[in-house]
Amino acid sequence: MKKFFLAAAWVACGLGAGAQGTLSGDIMTNLNYYQRDSGILTPDNSLYNDYLSGGESWLSLRYNYKGFTAFLRADGFQNSNLYDPKIAISGFGIGAWSLSKEIKGLTVTAGYIYDQIGSGILFRSYEDRGLLLDNALVGLHLKYKLTDNLFVKGFTGQQKNVRNFSRYAPIIKGLNLEGDFTIGNNIHISPGIGALNRTMDNESWLPVKSNIDAQDSSLRFYPRYNTYAFSAYNNLTAGDFSWYIEGAYKTHEAIEKDNVLKDLPGSVVYTTLGYARKGIAVNVTGKRTENFVMRTSPNELLLRGLMNWQPIVARLRPQRLLARYTPASQDLSELALGTDVLVSPNDNLDITLNYTHINTLASVKLYRELYGEINYRGLDKWIFMVGGQYLEYNQKLYQVKDVPLFTAFTPFVEATYKFTDKTSLRTEWEYMFAKNDFGSWIFGLLELTIAPRWSFAVSDMYITKLNPNNLSGLKKPAHYYNAFAAYTTGPHRFTLSYVKQVDGINCTGGVCRYEPAFSGIKLGITSTF
Repeated sequence: MKKFFLAAAWVACGLGAGAQGTLSGDIMTNLNYYQRDSGILTPDNSLYNDYLSGGESWLSLRYNYKGFTAFLRADGFQNSNLYDPKIAISGFGIGAWSLSKEIKGLTVTAGYIYDQIGSGILFRSYEDRGLLLDNALVGLHLKYKLTDNLFVKGFTGQQKNVRNFSRYAPIIKGLNLEGDFTIGNNIHISPGIGALNRTMDNESWLPVKSNIDAQDSSLRFYPRYNTYAFSAYNNLTAGDFSWYIEGAYKTHEAIEKDNVLKDLPGSVVYTTLGYARKGIAVNVTGKRTENFVMRTSPNELLLRGLMNWQPIVARLRPQRLLARYTPASQDLSELALGTDVLVSPNDNLDITLNYTHINTLASVKLYRELYGEINYRGLDKWIFMVGGQYLEYNQKLYQVKDVPLFTAFTPFVEATYKFTDKTSLRTEWEYMFAKNDFGSWIFGLLELTIAPRWSFAVSDMYITKLNPNNLSGLKKPAHYYNAFAAYTTGPHRFTLSYVKQVDGINCTGGVCRYEPAFSGIKLGITSTF
């Protein structure tokens, strides 16, 4: 099938040269050169001991002609560390393909499908190359426009397994009805409902049954092949107000909880309420999650076999030290509340305040953040930002480290000077006062931008007060230097960096995972055509 589609894609490309269609594409390549650093790396990592280099590449082609769309992407991994930073993976193949045709309001797509229901709580198939997440649905997708304000879509297939260019065996089926209506002069609503069914195959079901049978007799149950989930949602805007709310329910299935498999239903309620007008904006976000595990089967763990995406209430911070302790969404037990306030009394001043409060449903403290920043643009050629964060972070749950609750206070300052409309110099400084984990940190950065072609940056993270009980085994304070350069010309961008990175949380697109330390050189190339 893959060879057939590859041939069909080449035919489509040939047709595109003579027909009035459009052919476009992009390429992305990452190359890593690993440098052994006994101060921060474990000695059993073969990437540093043996292979010494690795990387990954993606090449995509798109062809459009008279309502017909063909897509093809080739993926290549050569001793890549993206899937698991401690293990090299290699392989080459067709990472995604699809054929789509619009026929009088009905759009039919076959192949690798990226889509979601609502905010993604019930179902979301998407790609995140930074974390090597690619849970495309491989199958058939139909979308029909019932009226100008109402559409329905349905899909069925299997989820892609990015590890070996295969598919998870369980079958996924979904249905979604969504509308878009205007009421009166200033009220707009976008309601929707969704339903999902996952059916396990026998080979996936048997290990679940075996694990349950090995449990204590009081904990045994008969696992179900089918799981059903439903959601309803609506986005309302009325003048200066906006309100999004979504509720989802999942029927009983086997999920791992308290180190055993249990037969439990699940639910999620998620909402955001916002108010914005000139000079002020307020946003409140809340989420309650209970046993809402959505995977291809109970056999999959971590980022494997995920069928959905749960929004995180905590904000993703761009500052280097603050981003190290970002909480991931919890699908078993989470009660989260976040409040954001933005005040802008004039064009030169912005004040942002944020508070985030996350517990388990049993009132175990997971995360607290009190954050504030001030942006000032009142001086000619200067932009200033100053702020601070107070943080409480449960490393035992988020990072599976048997340590006390992590607390830290981190003030930061940033200044940007514009030499010209195209050239600017930015500096950023942070200091994290902490006793747990590694201890206290200082971070400094200088970044020179010469638009539209050049960008340079140098930075350093240094442990000023090392915690002698840190679990990494680090015996003395260390510097973590970084140097970066980027060159952009037309559709091409080239990046080169030297990276010495301490282990910690890496977040992309709201998905977070723990990564070990990295030391070496990274080369990146991206291009569109």
